[in-house]
Amino acid sequence: MEVDCQPEDAIVSSYDEDCVQLGDVKDMRLEAEAVVSDVMFAVTEMYVSSSLNSASDVAYINVETRERNRYCLELTEAGLRVASYSFDHVDEDLSSPYHETVYSLLDTLSPGYREAFGNALLQRLERLKQNGH
Repeated sequence: MEVDCQPEDAIVSSYDEDCVQLGDVKDMRLEAEAVVSDVMFAVTEMYVSSSLNSASDVAYINVETRERNRYCLELTEAGLRVASYSFDHVDEDLSSPYHETVYSLLDTLSPGYREAFGNALLQRLERLKQNGH
């Protein structure tokens, strides 16, 4: 699944604000979709896994970084973590730290993500400068 996302939209949005609440619990499937739309511009491929069962408390996101490294990410209330180093798979023996945001996680995994995000921010600032803001 491809998501059309402009870099300037991703910089000013926050997937946490876009999530849907079910009582006091976030629906992780919907939040995962928002995560994908926020950072799709800065990775090679990213989509919510249709092979792994998502639920209201967990969702899985496949991501390929600009360096061509593949990950399956687990999204829960605790945050995001690498669940495996391949798409649509959870490695039960892998103990990776949780990150509060997708930005933090991708920042540690992908220099290409950092560069793309920085470039998008600079472009946004340049447009604001040109518009007199």
